This record gives sequence, structure tokens and C-alpha cells, in this order.
Amino acid sequence: MKPIKVLIIDDSTVIRAVVNEVLKDDPEIEVVGEAKDPMIAREQIKKLNPDVLTLDIEMPKMDGITFLKNLMRLHPMPVVMLSTLTTKGADITLQALEIGAVDFIAKPSFEALIANKSTFQETLLRKIKFAATVENKNFRLNSTLSKPLATGLLPFKGCQRSNHLVAIGASTGGTEAIKAIITALPSNSPAVVITLHIPKTFSARYAQRMNEICAVDVQEARHGQKIKAGNVYIAPGNLHLKVESKGGALFCILEDSPDVNRHKPAVDILFNSLLPLANNVQAVLLTGMGQDGAKGLLNLKNAGAMTIIQDKASSLIWGMPGSAHALNAQVKECSLANIPKEILTHAALARQGKKEVFYEK
Repeated sequence: MKPIKVLIIDDSTVIRAVVNEVLKDDPEIEVVGEAKDPMIAREQIKKLNPDVLTLDIEMPKMDGITFLKNLMRLHPMPVVMLSTLTTKGADITLQALEIGAVDFIAKPSFEALIANKSTFQETLLRKIKFAATVENKNFRLNSTLSKPLATGLLPFKGCQRSNHLVAIGASTGGTEAIKAIITALPSNSPAVVITLHIPKTFSARYAQRMNEICAVDVQEARHGQKIKAGNVYIAPGNLHLKVESKGGALFCILEDSPDVNRHKPAVDILFNSLLPLANNVQAVLLTGMGQDGAKGLLNLKNAGAMTIIQDKASSLIWGMPGSAHALNAQVKECSLANIPKEILTHAALARQGKKEVFYEK
């Protein structure tokens, strides 16, 4: 196989050198060039035809967002953003993912890089290799399939079953996939708990951004918080999220325990915490690289839960749902656009207690 050709775009000489250094020793990757600003990058792309770009957000002459918009319009290709772990950095990165960036990685400080170079190297290599697998048709997924359904909010009479719960897990491509689902849910939807592989700063801003555009109330989960219908609870980016039943009610439990599947929060932690409640749970596994959530989804299916995976055609990266598919962990496999309807269909079916499919058009 030919090595993955990478172009590094960053205004910092130090960062370009660091990224080059951590990539150069991998035989599967070839750094074909560097650019200190988007104007140079534009010419380098034409000349070198890279497979993947690493792109800084804040650069002179043209900011990374403007460059990314132009790139996705004229020459869509996989982009991994280098992002600062600040509120401003989170907002810009989330905007970049909306435009079409495949993934992002936190830009390390010099001190952090010295202490954790191997971790940064491993993460960056993994993200670039997965980005290179994204098919051409998927570059525009974030601007097509992730839009709210044309009909707006889906109608729903409500679920009379107490504590009916929807649990969603996602990673790469998940910010936009989750947005596509929860923007279609009306305010009386069943409660939703979400584990998304995203840093702490980003999870808080993501929840705020979603709350501004959704009919349901979206928030970052708090320890001991009571779970209520019409609400969405997103795991903080540095803690595992579990669900616990007490006195006939459900509560969010946050846990600062070791990583699972190299992640904290981990989808398997959330899914496995729902096993005692499985008959009243819908579990959904969305786009993302790796295998997190696959075994937990299978456990939930075996315990009687409704389990749904996003199909390959609508997934940016079919790693996590693909791993679940290999285990036959799904009851249903759906396109992203159809998942909100499936969620409400099953919730309504639970309400009616019918065997036939019930959905209010």
C-alpha cells in the first residue's frame, strides 16, 4: 500500500516541526509538505495532492475556518484540525466539524508535549489513518445527512412508560450525527443520555450549542442529577457517565475511574450501567473509530433492550457501529436520517403496548 500523504498547515514553526517529527517514523505515512498559511497551502494542495491535511485553526492571511469552507466547496478532502483546549478553541473546532472536518486533536503546549509525546503521537497517527479511510462521498455528510429533517420536529404523543430512556454513544463524526438526531426530537421526547468522545472544554460548549437549537433541553450531565423526559444529558469530557435507578427515578452518576477502551467517558460504561433497566432502554451506537460501545450494545440486546446502529452509508467512520454489527449486537440498522423516527416509533410502541409498529404521521 502507498503511504498516506499528509500536508501540515500551521503558522507555528515549532508545531510544524513537532507534527512532522511524530509522523515521519511511521512507514504508513509520508509528510509531503508544510505550509505556514492557507495561501501557501492552497498551492501545495494543487502541487502535492495530499490525502489528509492537518490544519491549525488560527493563522495569518486567512483563518482556518475560512480556508476550510473554501476547501470543502472546491476540493473536499479529509482534514484533522489542531485545536486549542479553550472555550474559543472549542467553538471554532465545533464549527469546523460542522463544515466538514473529519476530526480534531488538541494542540499540546511545549511542556505537555515533553511529558506526553508518545500519547500525542499515537493519537495523531490514529486519527490521520482513520481520516484517510473516509470515502469521498462522506466528506459532505456533515452538510447533508446531519441537517435537521426537512419536516422539522417529529410529532410524538409522548411515552407513558415511566423512565423510558434513550442512550447514545458516538465518537468521530458524532457531534454532527448527534445533532441530526436531537434537533429532530420534540420537547416531550423520552430522556436521552449521551457519551461522546470529546474533551471536557468541548463537551460543555457542545451542550450549550445544542441547547440553543433544540426543542429538548440539552445540558452537560451533573453527578446525582435526576433524569427527566424532554431532556438530554451529555457526559462531561473527562468523566464516565452511568445511570442509576433509585426510588423509582433515574439519576446521572459521574465516575472518575480509569479509561475504558482508551476513552473517558466510554460508551461501554454507559451501556453496561443500563443492563438492570434494559427492557425500558433504547441504545443507539453512531459513527466513530474503534470498538467502544459494541460489547455494551450486545449486552443490552441480550438483556432485552432495543438496540440500533447507524448504517455504513451514513457513517463518517463505521468503526464503532461496524464492530457492533460484527457481533450482531443490533436489533435494527438505520441511516442517520431515520434514527430519530425509529426512536420515537419504539417509544410510542412502548406507550401503546402494541406489537405492530405505531407512529403518528
